[in-house]
Amino acid sequence: MFSLILIALFALELVKSVQVWVVMPWTEILARVSAAILVLFDSSVQVHGVVIQNMTTFSGVSIEPGCNGVEACIVLIAAIIAFPAPWKYKLMGVAAGVLAVQGLNILRIISLFYLVQWSAAAFKFAHLYLWQALIMLDVLVIWLVWIRFVLRNAASEEPTCEPA
Repeated sequence: MFSLILIALFALELVKSVQVWVVMPWTEILARVSAAILVLFDSSVQVHGVVIQNMTTFSGVSIEPGCNGVEACIVLIAAIIAFPAPWKYKLMGVAAGVLAVQGLNILRIISLFYLVQWSAAAFKFAHLYLWQALIMLDVLVIWLVWIRFVLRNAASEEPTCEPA
């Protein structure tokens, strides 16, 4: 079930209209939110579409496909939907899980913005290896926490039969 949902969601993500109307606007929102946080610490930060740039040093980052957290969210959504749980818990898990993944992704973008200004080698390592692993580890941890939540709460909601 997980594999089928995963394939379906990844296929849906690749549809041009989904890219145009969902993925790219989401990526631009992610860039604006990240830049809004960065501006609190550095007024020279500007955002242009998916590019966040320091206007003093002209260094910055571009949030490209694969860096917007969408794929990590797809994996989490597939895992939650495939797990045998009541739909109300699935919907709560998807909502909270996507927020958590995207929250960490914003931290990722901010850290990469500063790393690219400090060291190209550190940026490359963090971007290609460290943050890739941390985001997927985050997905796993969120899913495991959600399962624990479901098992505790669903068990308390089960009707009990008493002998007559």
